[in-house]
Parts: sequence; C-alpha cells; structure tokens
Amino acid sequence: MASRSCANFLHLASGDLLDIPQTPSPRALPRVMTVHGIISDMDSCNDADSDASSSSFRERKIIVANMLPLHAKRDSVTSKWCFSLDDDSLYLHLKDGFSPETEVVYVGSLKADIDPCEQEEVAQKLLEDFNCVPTFLPHDLQKKFYLGFCKQHLWPLFHYMLPMCPDHGDRFERSLWQAYVSANKIFADKVMEVINPDEDYVWIHDYHLMVLPTFLRKRFHRIKLGFFLHSPFPSSEIYRTLPVRDEILRGLLNCDLIGFHTFDYARHFLSCCSRMLGLDYESKRGHIGLDYFGRTVFIKILPVGVHMGRLESVLDLPSTATKFKEIQKQFEGKKLILGIDDMDIFKGISLKLLAMEQLLQQHPGLQGKIVLVQIVNPARGSGKDVQEAKKETYLTAKRINDLYGSPNYQPVVLIDRPVPRYEKSAFYALAECCIVNAVRDGMNLVPYKYIVCRQGTSLMDEALGIKTDSPRTSMLVVSEFVGCSPSLSGAIRVNPWDIDAVSEALNTAITMPESEKQLRHEKHYRYVSTHDVAYWARSFAQDLDRACQDHFSKRCWGIGWGLSFRVVSLSPSFRRLSTDHILSAYKRTNRRAIFLDYDGTLVPEAAIIKTPSPEVISILKTLSGDPKNTVFIVSGRGRTSLADWLAPCEMLGIAAEHGYFIRWSRDSEWETSPLGVDLEWKKVVEPVMSLYRETTDGSNIETKESALVWHHQDADPDFGSCQAKELLDHLENVLANEPAVVKRGQHIVEVKPQGVSKGLVAEKVLSRMVNGGKAPDFVMCVGDDKSDEDMFQSILTSVSKPSLPVAPEIFACTVGRKPSKAKYYLDDTADVLKMLQGLTTATLSKPRRPAEIQVSFESTA
Repeated sequence: MASRSCANFLHLASGDLLDIPQTPSPRALPRVMTVHGIISDMDSCNDADSDASSSSFRERKIIVANMLPLHAKRDSVTSKWCFSLDDDSLYLHLKDGFSPETEVVYVGSLKADIDPCEQEEVAQKLLEDFNCVPTFLPHDLQKKFYLGFCKQHLWPLFHYMLPMCPDHGDRFERSLWQAYVSANKIFADKVMEVINPDEDYVWIHDYHLMVLPTFLRKRFHRIKLGFFLHSPFPSSEIYRTLPVRDEILRGLLNCDLIGFHTFDYARHFLSCCSRMLGLDYESKRGHIGLDYFGRTVFIKILPVGVHMGRLESVLDLPSTATKFKEIQKQFEGKKLILGIDDMDIFKGISLKLLAMEQLLQQHPGLQGKIVLVQIVNPARGSGKDVQEAKKETYLTAKRINDLYGSPNYQPVVLIDRPVPRYEKSAFYALAECCIVNAVRDGMNLVPYKYIVCRQGTSLMDEALGIKTDSPRTSMLVVSEFVGCSPSLSGAIRVNPWDIDAVSEALNTAITMPESEKQLRHEKHYRYVSTHDVAYWARSFAQDLDRACQDHFSKRCWGIGWGLSFRVVSLSPSFRRLSTDHILSAYKRTNRRAIFLDYDGTLVPEAAIIKTPSPEVISILKTLSGDPKNTVFIVSGRGRTSLADWLAPCEMLGIAAEHGYFIRWSRDSEWETSPLGVDLEWKKVVEPVMSLYRETTDGSNIETKESALVWHHQDADPDFGSCQAKELLDHLENVLANEPAVVKRGQHIVEVKPQGVSKGLVAEKVLSRMVNGGKAPDFVMCVGDDKSDEDMFQSILTSVSKPSLPVAPEIFACTVGRKPSKAKYYLDDTADVLKMLQGLTTATLSKPRRPAEIQVSFESTA
C-alpha cells in the first residue's frame, strides 16, 4: 500500500540518492480513507485536496518523530518480537494535552533492526496494538541519516560547534545529506499512507525531520502541519556555515506553526530567515508571524514540561522509599549535590567537577560534609569526542577524590551504569541542590524533575515518616545556556565556563537560609506543576488549529523545484491577469485610463541600469499616442530623471515623487501639489537622517525636491531594521506638528508632504476625465510595492461613486504573487511588458494632438 505519490522527488538532493528498497506497509488501516488521490499509482505530486470527508469524523493527530514511543524485544523462547510502550517517552505523554476523543497515530522508527521478511507482520501488529506506523529505514541509510548527518553535522552545529579542523568535528559530506533527505522521504511516504489531509493534524518533532514538511506540503497544499524543535537553534553566524541552510529553512517554513523552547532560539531562526531569505516578521495580536508567499507561518515559544502523574507515581513506589533510606544512610551527615547528564561534550560534566574541586579548595570546612553525585546516562551518539569526554570525566573525578577524599569519604561519586527511574527519583528527593551545568542544551528537564521530587507525595511522606505539612525546599544551579533557565527565575544562573562563579554558586546554594530555599522552591513548583507536558501539548495544538483556520478560504498553488518548493496562498478572487482577457476589454472600450509604476513594474527592481529599454519606450509611446488613452507613469522617482528618460513619449503623463509633481504631456508645464507648499520640515529631518546614516554602515540618504529617503538595504539586516524603527519613532516625534508624514517601506524610511500619494494622482486624473465628459470605461493600474496599494484603493473608491454613468472595467494588477488590494497579478516585469505589448497591437495609429490633453489640477478644483 506504499505511496509512490512523490517518487519524482528523489531529485531533491544533488547527486544520485541511495537506492532505497520499498518498505512493506500494513494491509489495513484503522480508518477508511475517502479522499481521492491520496494514495496514487501515478507519479504525480499535484495537490489532492478534496471536499470528500469521512462519514464519521473523529479528530486525529499524527505525531512524527525519529523514534516511536516503544520498546522492542525478541522473545528468547518463541523468537517473536514483543513490543511495549515506553512510559518515559515525551511523545506518549503529550497525549494528555488532547481531548479523550482524539485519535493519536505515531510515525517513526523502532529501536531495533527488524528483518525485511518480518517487517510486514510487525507493521500490522504495531498498527493494531499501538496505533504506530514504523518506517523501517534500511540499516545503511539509518546509519548515514542518524549517526551521520544528524549527529555529525546538525547536532554539533546546533550546539555551536564548527568543524574548524578534522580533529574538531566532521566536515560536510554530500552523501550524508542525501541520506538525510532520503530518510525524510520515507517518513513522508508513511505519513501519506495514513493521513486524511482535510482533517488530520501532523505534528513533527525535532531536527531529524526538518525537510519532511516540504515533502508533505508538496503532496497536500493545505495540510495542517506543525513542527517543534527540541534542540537549540544557533545564531545566524553559526547556522549560515551549513551548505544546505536554505533547504532546511524552507523546509521549516512549509509548516503552519514552528515551536521553540525559548525566545533566543526563535530569534535566531527569525534572524536566519531575514538574512538568508529576506523575510521579515511581525507580531500579530500577540503572535509572531512570518509572511511566506501569502501564507502566515506562526512562531510558538513555549518550553516543554514534565508529566506530573508519571513522576508522582514513581515516588509512590515502595522501592523508591526503600532506595531513599539506603541513600540517606550511605550519605548520612553530608549534604548531597546532584547532577544527572548524558555523556556528551555539551553537558559540561568536567566543568562541573572542576567547580566542585574549586569549592573544596576554597572552603576547606566543607571537606567531608558535601558530596557530588554525578549520574551519567548512556551516550546517545558515538565517536571520539564522547570517549574523550568520558576519559576526562573519570580522570578529573579520580584526582579530586585522591586530593580531598579519605577511606570513608569520596567527594565525587560517579554512577556510570543504567539507573532505574525509582533510584533517580530517590536521589532527586534527597539532594540539597541540583546542578545543570551544560554549555549548550535545548531544554533539559532535570531541574523540573528535581523540583517535583523534592515536593514529594503524601504516600511517600507516609512511607518515610515525614509530616505532610512540613516545609519543602530545593536549590538549583542552572547554566544560562540551557533552555529551561528562563523559566526558573529562582535558580542561581551561572556561566558554566566560569569555574569560580559556579563554585561560588554551589556554596551559596548549600548555605542559603532554609526560609529562602522554601520560597524559591514554592515559586518553581507552582510553575512546573501548572506548565506540565499536557499544558505544552494543548497550547501547541490550539495554536496549530488557529494557524490553519484560513486554509480553505484561499487559493493555493505550488512553485519551485525540489527542496525550494513552497505554496503560494492568496485570496480566491486574486488571479493571474490574462492578456486575452484584458485585450478583449481594451478593444471594446473608448475612454481608457492607464496608470503604471516605474521601478519593479517596467524596469526590474534589481536592475543596475534604471533607464527604460527601447521596448519600454516603444510601448509607452504607442499607448500614450492613442487618443482613447490617458496614460500616466506614477513613480516615487524625481521629475528630472523621469522627464529625461521618457522624453520620446510626447503624450505620456508623468507623476513624479508620488504625485508631488505632475505634468500631462512632454510639452506641458510641471504642476506642484498645493498640499506640499511648506517644506521647511526638511531642515529638521535632514540632520536627523544624517545622524542615522553616520551610525549605520551601509545606509544612505536620497534627497528629492519634496521628500527625503533613508535607505538601509546595504546595511546589516538586523541592525538596519532596528535603526529604521528608531528613526521612524524619532522622526514622528520631531514632526508631530509639521505638515509631513513618515512612512517605512522595504529597506527605507521616507518623509514626504502630508496628503501626497499615488492614490491622489489616480483620483485626480479620473475626476478630471469625468468632469470633462469623458468618464472612463476602462481603468488599468499596475504596480509592485506598498505605495501602489494606494492607487489600487483609490481606483476602487473612485469608480464606485455615483457620478460615473457606467461602472468601468477595472484591472488593478500587482507585480508578484503576494497579498494585495489588486484583483490580478503578473509574475514579473517581463510579464508586464508582454501584456502591454499585447495592448499595443490593438492601439489605434491615429496621432494625438497636444491640445487634447492640456489640462491642470486647478481646473479640477
């Protein structure tokens, strides 16, 4: 039943991808799929959205992660595979945040190699018993995907480690990237087999699957897609070193909602989108949103929580109380400092031990009275760096114990073996202080678990003979580079690299008065108990639902090849302007008004040479020469350059500087808008802009007759944007009582006379035509930026007035597929010229006399 819907997608990574054998699929699914085309025998990637729906609707969420929340073990007697739920898995716990009626399907890999001949039977069993869909990655692919690209490239990079030399990380390998894409493709196929795209929500987890959204969005344009990153996201200076940076960013942007643990991680992601893809973000009613080709991609910032019930149930076990008493007896008379970390180079275990050594050296009175118990979880990766970290840890611990220990006392106790949960809970409950000293970590739930265990439960209190109403205390020393740090305001935050500061923080923690420890604990427990994993999952699901609300109210279509694919999502009434359609209207009308922007419409925005091409001059000359046409170039450029460039077009009207200057033909005089007579405010604006130009490298000032413009397109994107906001506020304050308006555009801040706009130009031209007895029956307006939106709005307003005998045919057209007040779009300047060239074929050759167009604004007053 495997889907081949996106088989053509194997060209996504450059070079030949691995030859991936087809994986078997379950014979039956728990739900009938009624949407046509979801599973197709055709190699087609067209959108398969349909109005068809299930006869009985039940909300369903598909959770996609690298590993399924299952344990796998082969029975030694029957040789059959046995599976059980992993009660410690976050992905299993998050179900508590959904309604009881919600069906949850898991897609991911197993923590065991299943023989190909057994895969079909295992897949069927997992689907029926656990609602799990295994991916069964081939062994070689799994190795290159997980241990290769994920652990050798993404994991170190996301934790700020660059491969500066062969001994310090692995250089980028294209074959590992191809394996990563191939693995994501297999995950996508599995999701496609079970999804009902009109109803189901898909929630993807972590850095292993960052291009998966592109495969899914390519197949189903309106899929409801969320992603949560459980690791840090590095700053743009680090991330930009990744050769496949754009592909991964675009993969994430194919989601509807992207979640991060902290604002720092989200800020770094947004900065990368700005610097590498030119995307800006804004806050929309308290939610951060990125406009991505008409789709709003929302950003969610919320750290994950712990499962309170799971932790408390372990505390209630008799084995936990028994172990608590054993540990209490073992360390009687000593204060216990606890650390629980995975064995990897980012957890800062050796730095923690050095701080402990410093503490014992500087405070000899603590020798024999404090013990650091360091529980080392098994390493998730393998490699030279892990072995070196382990060796350093053991050598440092041995040195400390040799220097400050005795036959009956070891200041550092290393526990490097699998530790059952009840034993960890007992250590948590007994420790005076818990230290998390990681140099970089995505979240780290150890402090949360410590707080819950220090609070205890009534059953545990009874087993230990502790009064239920006795005060509870806890102390945390937390690295400021850990994701949970911002949410623990009562913790002592430290820089793990500053050994002296960490040492002093430990001393403060164990010597702090009990009353203050109690207050800090109560504050933390309130937060942890109310912001548990269910709260996190429920909040994410609610925001994902809100982010997908307008999916079916817009038209969607895909553009781009391979991993550059994205979906354009715009209003249903917004469509491409057909040359045949406008030409038909053009031919049957006799009083036409045509308004054209210049930069970005007739000449490409990125063009170095801004003068019009011979083709542009020919088109404008022909159109403006038709006596049935009133043609205007409406631009923000100065009148001198426009007049020089467009001199061959005798009958062409020009509105320069957004309409501050206007003339109706080459031989007519320039007229100045009466709205901008007083330009004294320029004397105030110029020194302010000069200050920002001097303090913002790469910025410059453009001086116009009626306006001043500060450009920052060549400045640092973040700094330029920040300075633009400051300049906007600064100018609005100093010009509060002046007849000028401050506007911010794309990479500019402009100050111009109040009331002057392109919209006013269109309004006056149309008004003059009506008053002259030549009410327009055809109005066309083409532009590409925000200032042209004023023209679109003005045209729609003007033609709806009762003064017009007959409503004209309106063609408001923006350049580029983007949200606009215009009803039509054309892709680029080439499309605009092609359309205008089509109109010239229907233009009369009858010459036009200058007297026909000699009018003025004063005559319309």
